[in-house]
Amino acid sequence: MSNPKDSVKQTLIVAAALCLVCSVLVSGAAVLLKPTQDYNRALDRKRNILQAAGLMQSDGDIDTLFKQIEPRVVDLEKGTFVETVDAAAYDQRKASRDPKLSTGLTVDQDIAGIKRRADQASVYLVRDAAGGIQKIILPVHGYGLWSTMYGFLALDGDARTVVGFKFYQQGETPGLGGEIANPEWQAQWVGKRVLDADGRPAIQLVKGGVDPASADAVHQVDALSGATLTSNGVANLLQFWLGANGFGPFLASVREQQGGSNNG
Repeated sequence: MSNPKDSVKQTLIVAAALCLVCSVLVSGAAVLLKPTQDYNRALDRKRNILQAAGLMQSDGDIDTLFKQIEPRVVDLEKGTFVETVDAAAYDQRKASRDPKLSTGLTVDQDIAGIKRRADQASVYLVRDAAGGIQKIILPVHGYGLWSTMYGFLALDGDARTVVGFKFYQQGETPGLGGEIANPEWQAQWVGKRVLDADGRPAIQLVKGGVDPASADAVHQVDALSGATLTSNGVANLLQFWLGANGFGPFLASVREQQGGSNNG
C-alpha cells in the first residue's frame, strides 16, 4: 500500500508551504535591506557628481565632501530655480516617466532618443567664497548604440567650459562604445567649450582625432574609434541637453547673472 505522506496532495501542500516561507523570507529581506540599498544608491550618485566636478578624494568621506555641492532644481522651460521642490529628494528619472511632470518630445526635438523629458531637472552647484557659481554639474542622458547612457557634465562658472565629464551608467560595446567610461577619454573633455559665443551647442566628436591647430579644436573631442553610433549618441545627447529643450535657458540665465554672456 502507498504511504499517505507520499500522496500528490501531500506533496503539493509541502511545496506550497515551502514557497510561502521562502517568499516571506525574500520579502522580509527586501524590506529590511531597502534603506541600505537606497543609501548606497545615493552615495554612488554623490560619488559620481564629485568625480565629474573634480572634487573626489580617495581618502575623503563622500558625505562630507558632498557638503561642497548645492543641489537645486530648475524649471527647464523658464531656466529658473524651483523653490517649492526638495532638491535633495527630487527624482528626475521618475518624473520623466510621469505624464503630469514631463513633456513628450517630437521626433525633431528628440535627438537624444529619450522620448520624454522631465519638466524640472536637477542641477548641482559649487559656489566660491563670495557666493558666485564656480561650477555647474548637469545630469545628462541619451541613447547610444545599445543603451541609454547616463552621465554628469561639469561646467565652469562661465556655463560653457567643461571641467569634467563622466558617464556612470551605460551598456555600450566593451572596448568600443564602452570606452565612454574610460577616464582617459573622459579627461580630454576638460577645457573644451561646449557652447559657442552665442550660447548655442557647438561640441563635435571628430573621427580620426582633433587637429590642435584647427580654430574649432576648442569645440572638438576625439570620437571613439570603431564606435560611430555611440559617438553620435554622445554628441546628440549634449546637443539636446545644452540646447533650448534642455539646460540652454538655465545656462543662459547663469551667464547673464555672472556677467559673462559675451565671453567667447
